[in-house]
Amino acid sequence: MKEMENKPAMPQVPIENPKTVSRRGPVSRRGLGRDAVVAASCGLVVALMVGASYAAVPFYNWFCRTTGFNGTTQVATSAPSSAPLGRKIAVRFDANVASGLPWKFEPEQTEIEVRIGEVVTVLYTVTNQSARTTTGQAAYNVAPLTVGAYFQKINCFCFTEQTMAAGEKREMPVVFYVDPRLVADSENDGLNTITLSYTFYPVRDPVPKPLAASEPDKPKGNL
Repeated sequence: MKEMENKPAMPQVPIENPKTVSRRGPVSRRGLGRDAVVAASCGLVVALMVGASYAAVPFYNWFCRTTGFNGTTQVATSAPSSAPLGRKIAVRFDANVASGLPWKFEPEQTEIEVRIGEVVTVLYTVTNQSARTTTGQAAYNVAPLTVGAYFQKINCFCFTEQTMAAGEKREMPVVFYVDPRLVADSENDGLNTITLSYTFYPVRDPVPKPLAASEPDKPKGNL
């Protein structure tokens, strides 16, 4: 009896309640499910932010063209339906070339007087002063900025990239009119002068021009 009393007691292994064990599995799975939802949501937000950053520039350009915001001129497909008004306004022409583009760019006339609603054609002269072919694209706006919505361009060299051969000189027309709706805008009461400004920027990777439809196909192989 004494020997049995002196023997150390065996440690007792705790026995878990089966109900408790069965409850732990679903709780862990629910936790993993929440983590997956949070991760997917974060990924979606990042994707939307990246997409928005790429879409911001085209949207801004569209907004400016539509509203005339920031002095962006409008694009017209034809002359105004009404006759020109008697009111006249002076239009000045400004020309600039950004660094990296070896062009000489200037208007043939620095200022003209036009009737509001009158379709006018003016010319700019561009000369490539380098010994290689170069390409440029013109950005434009008008001042004051509130006039952008009323300055309508029917044709302009600024609509497309311009590629100039070495030493080439070219006349580039601009066809425009000032929308008669201008006179009803109180913000432009007393307006006497509009300045149309262009800046040519170099194009590093010009868009390749497609072959002319009239160009005959080259013979393939021997006839």
